Amino acid sequence: VQLQAFGGGLVQPGGSLRLSCAASGSIFSIKSMGWYLRPPRRQDELVAITTRDGGISYAESAKGRFTISRDNAKNAVYLEMNSLKPDDTAVYYCNARVRTNWGDEQNLWGQGTQVTVSS
Repeated sequence: VQLQAFGGGLVQPGGSLRLSCAASGSIFSIKSMGWYLRPPRRQDELVAITTRDGGISYAESAKGRFTISRDNAKNAVYLEMNSLKPDDTAVYYCNARVRTNWGDEQNLWGQGTQVTVSS
């Protein structure tokens, strides 16, 4: 079972980017999918998360600018990032909490995708 993230890149302030992430493998169900920052020697920081029951949460810095969405049929999650600021520059990590076909629960991380906001 693995996660693979796509998107990211270099964008000017005020621009937009779309991050995508898909889970693959022997997945029975996915409890939640989301995006985090993982700064070194610090606690993981939630950017946005969506749960299986439709719940959505955003970091204060993301509210009104970022939109998270999920495609359950594709085991995928997306993050639409608008009105980007230089402070949004970071590596964004996809996360999924899954139950596998063997019954165990796994907390999965994608490889991280770089978002750089600069003129």
